[in-house]
Amino acid sequence: MTPHHSATTLARLLTEAGHTAYFAGGCVRDKLLGHEPKDYDIATSATPADVLKLFPYSNEVGAHFGVVIAKHGGHHVEIATFRTDGSYKDGRRPETVTFSTPEEDAKRRDFTINGLFENPESGEVIDFVNGLPDLKAGILRSIGNPTDRFQEDSLRLLRAIRFSTTIGFPIESKTLDAIKGNAHLLDKLPPERIRDEFSKIINHPNRRYGLELLVDASLIEHFIPEVLPLIGCEQPPEWHPEGDVYTHTCIMLEMLEKGAPLALCLATLLHDIAKPPTQTFDEEAGRIRFNGHDALGAEMTEIILSRLKYSNAVIRDVTHMVSRHMQFMNVQQMRKSKLKRFMSEPTFTQEMELHRVDCGSSNGFTDNYEFLNAKAEEFASEPLIPPPLVTGKDLIGMGLDPGPRFKEILEEAQTAQLEGKITSRDEALALVSELLQD
Repeated sequence: MTPHHSATTLARLLTEAGHTAYFAGGCVRDKLLGHEPKDYDIATSATPADVLKLFPYSNEVGAHFGVVIAKHGGHHVEIATFRTDGSYKDGRRPETVTFSTPEEDAKRRDFTINGLFENPESGEVIDFVNGLPDLKAGILRSIGNPTDRFQEDSLRLLRAIRFSTTIGFPIESKTLDAIKGNAHLLDKLPPERIRDEFSKIINHPNRRYGLELLVDASLIEHFIPEVLPLIGCEQPPEWHPEGDVYTHTCIMLEMLEKGAPLALCLATLLHDIAKPPTQTFDEEAGRIRFNGHDALGAEMTEIILSRLKYSNAVIRDVTHMVSRHMQFMNVQQMRKSKLKRFMSEPTFTQEMELHRVDCGSSNGFTDNYEFLNAKAEEFASEPLIPPPLVTGKDLIGMGLDPGPRFKEILEEAQTAQLEGKITSRDEALALVSELLQD
């Protein structure tokens, strides 16, 4: 059973019980844009009590706001009573809710293209907010006074950027001016809510546009202010003919594959985040340098992502990628054992893509990328890091106590194995005996 079928069935049951029931918001918008909606919301004249009576196994996730989640055919459908919101003292949620009419309900919503209703039975679109003309013209516009809408719920500032990024509609001028004028309202929001909207922006194929819009609308400075110094941060033109660090970063974001993972998108954004604080001018060599920007960048990345409450796994992977992105220039000089260890990291595939767009957006060099692809084919017949020929248990059996030297011997034995200098357990034990004697 599809989400559409489940939602249609629930709407019909509401209608048969004497209530008005419309599809509302994003599902109507997406359908009109020719996209299959991922989920459906229903707006209805039925009160939460009415809904719960009809669908007793529903969840009262926000019944005091008129919202109930109903289950049907393996799908969850949000059913919300037509309402008018009271004042918003915290810039996040209304103090009070009054159940009302479809027209009043539409006018409390955020953007005109999200304020449309559809009659599930007839397919008729009901438009109280002039959303259809904006949808046809491809414009994102606030319903009513945009400042009022953003002061009611400051998350709408980021939602505007997200919709403009994902749908591809430019933001109408008065709405954009109101975003800039109310950017400070983001400071009221919990970091988790900012993180979730920002992730949808930076993880979308149109991510470059999204970042540039966040900068132009004066929003980025309220949650990742470290991005602003990238603008105008000069780079050596012989390596970066594309321009400053910000331009370089924007081009890289645009070059990423459509389905790039979130961690890779974040690493691309933050890989050069420490270039401004490490920028120096080498007068003797006549060039700009950014010594240590990878190490400092990893530290800054951890601070930024922790501030936004990203998961430990995301923070770990992104920080690791930022810390290693400069090592790609040395891969052709690495010993076989070091190269295998370098390539065996869980994030290596994403790092390869980061390296590809890093070079492709600047100097155009592909030799290291091609070298690593060739090595991946060469090493493909066996695991990069095979099971060890000797273990700590063997060393203890030889009378060695765990400690720094213990770890060194195991690492030397693994290095010899990775280099192909030893290929059997007997050879490994002989090497360990020799190392112990030394």
